[in-house]
Amino acid sequence: MTEYELPGAPGAGPDAVGDRDRDRGRDRDRELDRGPAPDAAAPLEPAAYDALVLAGGGARRLGGADKPGVRVGGRALLDRVLAACADARTTVVVADPRPTSRPVLWAREEPPGGGPLAALDAGIRLSTAEYVVLLSADLPFLDGRTVDELLTTLRTSPADGAVLTDADGRDQPLVAAYRTAALRRELAALGERHGRLAGLPLRRLTGSLDLTRIFGPVASFDCDTWDDIAAARARIREHGHVLDEWITAVKDELGIDLDVDTGVLLDLARDAAHGVARPAAPLTTFLVGYAAARAGGDREAVAEAARKAAALATRWADEDTPDAAPAAPDATPGTSPDAR
Repeated sequence: MTEYELPGAPGAGPDAVGDRDRDRGRDRDRELDRGPAPDAAAPLEPAAYDALVLAGGGARRLGGADKPGVRVGGRALLDRVLAACADARTTVVVADPRPTSRPVLWAREEPPGGGPLAALDAGIRLSTAEYVVLLSADLPFLDGRTVDELLTTLRTSPADGAVLTDADGRDQPLVAAYRTAALRRELAALGERHGRLAGLPLRRLTGSLDLTRIFGPVASFDCDTWDDIAAARARIREHGHVLDEWITAVKDELGIDLDVDTGVLLDLARDAAHGVARPAAPLTTFLVGYAAARAGGDREAVAEAARKAAALATRWADEDTPDAAPAAPDATPGTSPDAR
């Protein structure tokens, strides 16, 4: 990538040119073609797709470090990418097996270290879907919305693939969705022409495809150097990102797949801290989680438990006001409290 300041992260941006950058066609059309817009009256169902994640590079610019395992925001880069394509029908990681946050299939290019085309060929042999999302394992800001946009753009155009472009308008072919048949066709043609795929640059394949493009300077940001890693770590600790990143990291660490309204829980913690006592905030949210788990553990259960606890915190705080009226006794007509 050409050096630029990562959006939202002050200071030094990514390093200039990585090993993959030399495989990116510099003379390609820069036009950002999103293809025809889908009909708003008839939204498309999410496409069934397979995900291919290439994670077996040598990371020479990181001094040979285990790049997929480098942590950003408490999560390995590979796990962050796997979270972005969690709804893939099959996920294939081309690398030596390692522990991951969710189950995947493993493949290895021949020979190991043979480059992105050899890795793609190894991974696509395990794919059966009409579409594949091809990703590198070093994308700290890739998310599911970007994956959905790539797939939707591809499905609503006649193109062979939908590829993200970086801040300078350059294609990022390892952040893209492709028609599986088109990839198989070009891989076969390259194999016949050159006798092998190992060592061939990725642009030999993408240069033969009809691609549509989506501008994505943040989602396409990849970590080729330690400066890139530092920029990514700084960005997620900014005020506008840190809570979402932390909650996602905790859910990943605990194996929780729950879409929680964090705003409701933050409001509850604030009310408990101000209306009762500061230590009441974490204890109350813990009890809400416990109650929600007993009630089924879904988003609605969390919301209902939080609502009840927030109402209790309000009643508690109201009792501390000088003009608070005594609560009416809950008595049955015709009886006194002593008679019950």
